[in-house]
Amino acid sequence: MIRFFISILIAFTIGMLLTPIVIKFARKLKLRQTILHYVDNHQAKAGTPTMGGIGFILALIITSVIMFRGQASLLWMSLAVTFGYGVIGFLDDFIKVYFKRNKGLGFWQKLISQVAVAGIIAWFAVVNFDIASGVLLPFGFNELYMGLIGIPFAIFIFLAMSNSVNLTDGLDGLAGGVTVVYLLIFAVLISLAAGVVYMGQAWDQEMRNLMVYCGALIGGLLAFLVFNGYKARIFMGDTGSLALGGGLASLAILSRLSIFVPIVGIMYVLTSISVIIQVAYFKVTKGKRIFLMAPLHHHLERKGVGESKIVLVYMVITFLCGIVAILVSGAI
Repeated sequence: MIRFFISILIAFTIGMLLTPIVIKFARKLKLRQTILHYVDNHQAKAGTPTMGGIGFILALIITSVIMFRGQASLLWMSLAVTFGYGVIGFLDDFIKVYFKRNKGLGFWQKLISQVAVAGIIAWFAVVNFDIASGVLLPFGFNELYMGLIGIPFAIFIFLAMSNSVNLTDGLDGLAGGVTVVYLLIFAVLISLAAGVVYMGQAWDQEMRNLMVYCGALIGGLLAFLVFNGYKARIFMGDTGSLALGGGLASLAILSRLSIFVPIVGIMYVLTSISVIIQVAYFKVTKGKRIFLMAPLHHHLERKGVGESKIVLVYMVITFLCGIVAILVSGAI
């Protein structure tokens, strides 16, 4: 557990050093965020530097390389997924910046890219570790074996998480703040699962190294939030949000704790559901809306709730649902 906390400190320090550099280069290269025309209350944020996710991604990778010990195959897989999804997000951001528009990669381009990365990792996990074939259930961490069904299940988790985190990244500090709380809870769940389920030195090392991943990403995000909190000096962009979503999905799949994702990540779930409901209702009713604006956090903004308050509420709800997840795990 000590390496988890040391990883937070190291990644935070690296992030604090790197993020100002990223901001400087983003301004110099004119990597600026464009705002959708109908989000009129955010027009003042147009021109804010973007692609800030580069800072915490580098902090995560550097810290993980420094702090890993022993068997670390799952850690490298998680880093590979994070980097892969970050590249997809970077391309999306680059197209937006280069063509000075809010639309980056097309829907199918982004979807195929995400499925490709998820499919490779899911297949590798099943063939080499038989990991994606099973999930640990609440109330004792008993394993449910799914066989090859684990591959499409894992791909679904990757797509759901990456796009849900991406949708949550709509207010200053929102995606970063919620993810910090999520990772804190998930680190506890991994520690509990390791103590109950995984036997043998190799698997113990694997789980401890996944906790290093959690700590490193928490530290990098905390540093990023220093510059991304209201009012943000830089946005993470799709570079950061897709990397986060991919990383969280790989963490869930490789630790076999994906069944706990909807509980701990309740605000990601609600964010996505609000968009799905809004779009479906709009099409069925030919123009009517349930929410003033989707995702949910924009609806709350339209209702007069301040950005900082929304971020705080999202983080508190994530924490409380995380406590519920820990309790229903049956490991304490």
